[in-house]
Amino acid sequence: MIGVLGGMGPLATLDFFSKVISATHAKEDADHVPMLMQSDPRIAPRPAAILNGGRSPLPELMAGRDRLISAGAMALAMPCNTAHFWYPDLLKGCAVPFLSIVDASVNQLTLLADVGSKIGVIATRATLAAQIFDPVLHRAGYTVVLPDEIAMSTLVLPGIERVKAGDALSAGKLIEKAVESLLNQGVSAVILACTETPLALDAIQSPLRTQCVDSTAALATACVAWWQSQKDGINDKRSCV
Repeated sequence: MIGVLGGMGPLATLDFFSKVISATHAKEDADHVPMLMQSDPRIAPRPAAILNGGRSPLPELMAGRDRLISAGAMALAMPCNTAHFWYPDLLKGCAVPFLSIVDASVNQLTLLADVGSKIGVIATRATLAAQIFDPVLHRAGYTVVLPDEIAMSTLVLPGIERVKAGDALSAGKLIEKAVESLLNQGVSAVILACTETPLALDAIQSPLRTQCVDSTAALATACVAWWQSQKDGINDKRSCV
């Protein structure tokens, strides 16, 4: 089973679960990925902790990690980009593989952009300030382009807030404008590095989705691939018996 450290926010966690199912080639129930889901919206706000010295969510994240492992999780995933600020800490003493939404998203870029391309990143202010994606993108050979302050304050952040409030439809128009602004700056693709933003674009069926990497879908694909590799390994061992 794959354990999901979710609830940041609840709609994004539901979207992740749906995308795991969609990414699975299944003919029957047993072909799907078994998952243990923790959706805990009480985890301390990540942006406030990073930007303003607010209460750290790390103790709650660690408790959730250990709870999932104790319940039988063989690997972990966390469908929240900003929470990956604490990913190195969550890896310490972790007894199972912990799949990274950052690595999964950057891996998906090969389908949209050549190495050396400019890549836009849309995310919370905390994710951008902490440069959660920058080192991985730079190592992969990409140049990072971020929304300017006007786009952040009038489009990106209000769009994220509206999704969290249940209004993905009006959020979609805002996030689409933010994506369009980055594309107009010559980026080859945009990473939707906040799990609320794909929900916004999906709500308005934005044609710009084809030029975006959906971090939620990227993590879902990585989870399906990991689980399939485990199944294939088990089947290979059985065939040798």
